[in-house]
Amino acid sequence: MSNLKAILSLKQHIQNHIIGQEMLVDRMLIALLADGHILVEGAPGLAKTKAIKVLSEGIESDFHRIQFTPDLLPADLTGTEIYRPQDASFQFQQGPLFHNLVLADEINRAPAKVQSALLEAMAERQITVGKTTYPLPELFMVMATQNPIEQEGTYPLPEAQLDRFLMHVSVGYPEASAEKQILQLARQEARQQTKNTTPAVVEKISQQSIFGARNEILDIHMADNLEEYLLQLVLATRNPAAYGEDVANWSLYGASPRATIALDRCARAYAWLDQRDYVSPDDIQAIAFDVLRHRVILSYEAEAEGITPDSFIQELIARVPVP
Repeated sequence: MSNLKAILSLKQHIQNHIIGQEMLVDRMLIALLADGHILVEGAPGLAKTKAIKVLSEGIESDFHRIQFTPDLLPADLTGTEIYRPQDASFQFQQGPLFHNLVLADEINRAPAKVQSALLEAMAERQITVGKTTYPLPELFMVMATQNPIEQEGTYPLPEAQLDRFLMHVSVGYPEASAEKQILQLARQEARQQTKNTTPAVVEKISQQSIFGARNEILDIHMADNLEEYLLQLVLATRNPAAYGEDVANWSLYGASPRATIALDRCARAYAWLDQRDYVSPDDIQAIAFDVLRHRVILSYEAEAEGITPDSFIQELIARVPVP
């Protein structure tokens, strides 16, 4: 089975269980193929947690879910050294971060010291405990969720940690037709549980197929003028004054160079999933919101005018010349 065929088969498996959230499914696969992490924000009950679990079921990998709470400690994520009285030694016991796919559920419910425990793992794919550094699996992806409705008892993610996420995906409610299909699927799954029916065996794709797909994506063609367009789009978040006096004071801090790399990788993955061997301006524009919305810090003037990160990015896309 070719790498593309394997990934498309995985996509179909997810869509059979996650209905009405096509964008979330695409962004999860793009994060997996671009070797990055994803932050998903949406109201309760929109299948955020289920999506990453279904993804893990289609891959030869292990999965762990961490429920973030205010009393969580950094060692609850990274692991800790356990004293062995029989030989008076310490043995490191790995924490849940030593899995291929990790779900950080309601990540903004834990304090900053716990959130910071993810920084080294997400950026450097390793964990340091005491004087020893432990490597994480080659296939490693964190999907974090947060609820935008409840703000009491939550801790906003630091900008440094937000920048580690490849994409910040905003999930909305499904269409009425999709919700009807969700209802029918829920009934079907309830019947299977009542009858103790064994679910169908899923043909899992290998990690090597994912690594092979990543190499193919790096070979996707991007024209020089399109690469320049990508750069100008990111630079515009730092210097919007170049595109009009009305937007000059909207940005307090623009996107970092990490955003440029992320936009490049995601646009290539987007084109590859669309079964093309080249990147188009539409690919860059389609993925720009998810890559940039959490990396742009708006000024007080912009917030007073009711400007959101998405509307700011939309305005820049409209003004930066397309090759």
